[in-house]
Formats: sequence, C-alpha cells, structure tokens
Amino acid sequence: MTGSMYASVAGLRAHMQKLTVIGNNVANVNTQGYKKQRTVFRDSIYSMYSGGSNGSASVGGMNPSQLGYGSLIGSIDLNMSSASYNPGNPTDCALVGDGFFLVGSKDTASVTNPASYEDFSSESLKSLNLTRVGDFEFKADNYLTDGKGNVVYGFMCIGEETDPETGKTTPIISDQLVPLRLPKWEKIVAQDGTVSYKMHYARTDIGPDGKKVEDADGTGSAQKLVDDKPIYNAGEDAGENGPKEDEEYEFAQLDTISIDAGTGCITGISKADGRQVTVGYLAIGSVTNPNGVTHIGKSYYRCMEGAGELHVSMLGGVERELGKSALQAKNWTSQVNGSMATAAADGNNPPADGAAPVYKSGTGILGGDTEMMVGFLEGPNVDLAEEISELITTQRGYQANTRIITVTDSMLEELVNMKR
Repeated sequence: MTGSMYASVAGLRAHMQKLTVIGNNVANVNTQGYKKQRTVFRDSIYSMYSGGSNGSASVGGMNPSQLGYGSLIGSIDLNMSSASYNPGNPTDCALVGDGFFLVGSKDTASVTNPASYEDFSSESLKSLNLTRVGDFEFKADNYLTDGKGNVVYGFMCIGEETDPETGKTTPIISDQLVPLRLPKWEKIVAQDGTVSYKMHYARTDIGPDGKKVEDADGTGSAQKLVDDKPIYNAGEDAGENGPKEDEEYEFAQLDTISIDAGTGCITGISKADGRQVTVGYLAIGSVTNPNGVTHIGKSYYRCMEGAGELHVSMLGGVERELGKSALQAKNWTSQVNGSMATAAADGNNPPADGAAPVYKSGTGILGGDTEMMVGFLEGPNVDLAEEISELITTQRGYQANTRIITVTDSMLEELVNMKR
C-alpha cells in the first residue's frame, strides 16, 4: 500500500538534486569559463511481482511483472563545450576547442618527478591545476599569474643562439615545464661610459640522476632553474666579477608584452635597448576525456580518474622546431621537474631534419582543432533559456511526486477510518 510513497520520496530526492544542479548552472550564468552540468535520471530498484515465461506447447509466454520504487541520479555530467568569448585585457587568453592552461604554485615544478607522470601522486604533472580561464598578467613578482594568484606553467627561453653565417639570433626554448617569469638583466657600464644590458635567462643543469650536467667542453657552464634563484653561467663569468648568482640581478623591464595566438609565444620589448625578448611559450594540456576532469572549484580542474592521460604540449605543434633547437644545445637533452623529452644517451644526436623530438611517453602534439584567442576570455556555456525550461519541468516533477504522497496519505486515512 505504501510502495507509492517510497517511490515518490525517491523521486523528490532525485528532483531536489537536479534542482541543485540547475541552480548552480544559473548562478554561474556570467562566470568566465564555467562549464554547465547535466543531470541524468535512472530508475531505481524493482521488486518481482510475477516472473515471466517463454511459453510452452499449450500456453503462450508471459512478461515479467515488476514494481518500481522511484528514481535516482544516474550521473551528473560535465559539458566542456565552448559557447562564447568576451573581450578582455591584451594578455587574456581563451582556448578554442579541447585543451587547458596549466597553473599551480611556484614550487610544484621542483617536486615533479617525470617518472610518476601517469599516476596521481603529488609528484606527478597531474598535480597541476587545469583551467580554461586565461586571465593572465605579469604581476609584481614578475611571474605570469592568473587572477587567483596561481603561476602559469610553460616552457621558458633558456638563451639565444646566433647563426654565424646570417647573424640571425633565435631563442633556445627549454623542454622543462616550469612557471613562466621574466628574465633578468645585468647593467654593464663600459670604460667610455656606454651603458648596455645583458639578458640573463633561466636554465637547468641538473639531470634525471640529480647530478650536474656539464657542457661538452667540460666547463660546467650550464645553468639551472630549480626555483626562482637560478645560477648564472659560471664558466662565462669566471673572473673578478663572477660567478654571480642570478638573484643579484634585477628582473628585466619589458614593454608591450604580447602573446602570439598561433604558438603561445610570450614576447616583450626591452625598455633599455628596445630589442625584442622572448620570455617563453605557454604550455597547453589536453586529457583523453575532457568531460571526465574533476572540478575542484574556482574554475580549476584536475586530471584524475575518469579523465584518462594528461598530454602536455604547445599550440600548433611548434615544439617540433623548438625541440630540435633545444636538443642541439647538447646539455638541454637531460631535464628534470617534468621533462617533455626523453634523456638522450648522446647529446650530440639531435633529431633528423623534419623529425619531431623524442618526447616522453604519454605526451604528444595537440590536434589542429585546438586554437587560442588573445585578448579574450571564454564565457560560460550556460543557455539560460534551456536552464529555465529544465527548471519548470523539474519543478512540475517535484510537485507531482508530492501529489502522489498526498494521495497515498488520503488512501491510508480512508483505511484507518474504515474501523470507526
């Protein structure tokens, strides 16, 4: 007699949970980068009233008769599709298609172990937060930071190489995933009073075995970026003025900082001599199942169970050319703190022309569908009209379940009154 009441109570609970999901979607109708959720109902348990049969020579078959006991939440799905983009600041970035920006704390890179790349430990690259909100800006500490104070991860410029024939200077980009920050410079005053500035780039000189990696000439003049205190080239600066630790120098002052939409390259114009300085490249993460990421709040996600593998790369496959250049720098083939490249046995063997560098298992080049817009922030994908219509049907479903309880209560009241 009261089975209908139990079923309705289950229906009330399921509809109330759906109302919570709808309310959260509506509350975030103006939240940048918000991804709406969808509630899927499933029918609940059943009891067998009478079994079914396949029939016999004399009688036909019968279907089973079952009594259901309401509904429940089958799943609450995340819809990672894009909908709209809003104009923002010059260094704001928005991804079109699958992909995430990688953000975290400054010390995450120093504890990241490439060997634990595919697990969920605190040392894995998966400990970084994923976000679609690219409200980036170089803050007072000269790190590229989002609006919540988390530093943005990418691949930094570790130096420059000049073609002896053409004289063209091109940046060397590390394959080490680290927080992006401005380089430092050293003010040099010549005997004639001429002032020039020498750029100090952050590098690494520690290999996967934890030992220092030396240059081919044995000078040990490599540099490292374990935290925000890199050591400048000791071999080059040896003398009465060196070696110096990089923290003694000031951060370079750059003007007109811009981010290339096609590659994610961050550049700026030196205020001292007007030359263009390459800071680094934004790292882009993609997961096997974008709808399976775990929401941790404040527009951040984690690649946990259900999301699959995390792939880290650059936009447009630009790492193919940059990787060749980095490997040709010999001592940059062995990296730590989340290396994107497998350590080569011999640093003198860069990839063949046209070939991609050897990247760690589980990483790869993003597909051509992932693009970036600069000067924009991604808007929410909430359709308010759709949410209101869902709200109305959910409200009516809730009311109908309460009506079933009321009717069941009236029937029980009639049963009790029969004794009077």
